[in-house]
Amino acid sequence: MSGGTWQSRFDERIMRSIGMPLRKLERGDGARVWDDEGNEYLDFLAGIAVNALGHAHPVFVEAVTAQASKIAHVSNYFATEPAIELAERVTRLAGTTDGGRAWFGNSGAEANEAALKLARLNNSGGARTRVLALVDAFHGRTTGALALTGKPHMRQPFEPLIGGIEHIPATLEALEASIDDSVAALFVEPIQGEAGVVELPDGFLEKARELTTRHGALLIVDEIQTGAGRTGAWFAFQHAGITPDAITIAKGIGGGFPIGGLVTFGATSDLYQKGQHGSTFGGNPLATAVANAVLGEIERAGLVERAAVNGVALRERIEAIGSPLVTGVRGRGLLLGVALAEPVAVQVMHAALDAGLIVNAANDSTIRLAPPLIIGDAELDEFADRFGRALETVLAETSVASLS
Repeated sequence: MSGGTWQSRFDERIMRSIGMPLRKLERGDGARVWDDEGNEYLDFLAGIAVNALGHAHPVFVEAVTAQASKIAHVSNYFATEPAIELAERVTRLAGTTDGGRAWFGNSGAEANEAALKLARLNNSGGARTRVLALVDAFHGRTTGALALTGKPHMRQPFEPLIGGIEHIPATLEALEASIDDSVAALFVEPIQGEAGVVELPDGFLEKARELTTRHGALLIVDEIQTGAGRTGAWFAFQHAGITPDAITIAKGIGGGFPIGGLVTFGATSDLYQKGQHGSTFGGNPLATAVANAVLGEIERAGLVERAAVNGVALRERIEAIGSPLVTGVRGRGLLLGVALAEPVAVQVMHAALDAGLIVNAANDSTIRLAPPLIIGDAELDEFADRFGRALETVLAETSVASLS
């Protein structure tokens, strides 16, 4: 083994596509993790909305252990019970009562790649050449998913990307002006997490559904960050009372095990034909068995309903801190963005870490919160204390002290 600190070893051998990690974590339990020096942290990021059951949950551990002791991988030349069961489960939870189907891959980016190919199949004799996505959207970092991503600074180093994709503002007016019979699909996130936890305008999904139906385009909803109960519904589109043509899923459905997927509704389920898409590891029995266990526990323990209640409680605790740095709270359920009066989110993130709290700077002026769905009053109170101390630290150490 190489000598030196973990930072030097990381810097020497890990690709520099990511920055230096904040800490080296060793273990977790529930909503807490510990680093290599024994310091404990309250985790209010959950691996970016992934660890729905927190860390080392007995249901997760048992599912991994039990399935790994039987069979972990078979390829898609063979069927296994966990994959079939998961397809039945996610289509039921999504409400696909009319012929819904599921495809499984390994990540959210792969799910959106599958969805983009699905959009290309909705081509109506070659007339549907346009795919729409939103300004500031984030759909992943593979080339197709990146083409859907409406963030120029992410796209520019890798252009030219896949053509035929346009980014429109998240407004009702832009929908009306952009959707016509030449559009194959519209991609939307119900809440734009990477943009700073930004909600769509009231009525946006309903109008998107109306217009895409009228013009024969697919409405594809990216539920990668908002799914698995995080917003207080199994999937965030359900708050709007609409039925999309497809959703993409990942993150929380595996509770920490890599898995992603595409769920289709109605006639859209018949667009893909044999041989048009696949994945060596996609839908393997280990990943699907774990996802079944995670989603089953979320359902059994009532964590979807709990996310709605605790989301309100978390918002109230943030507002009760009364910091002049905080100008508002966006989001829904347990996916919240704390809006800051100044571009000091990175400083707040570091101060929170020093106070034993893991949060995320989604952008310069937004702190993103996505805690495990298992949190309760004790964790909410502890969060308020540690986050309040972090805000006080930043106020004392920066020019924003004048706000106080």
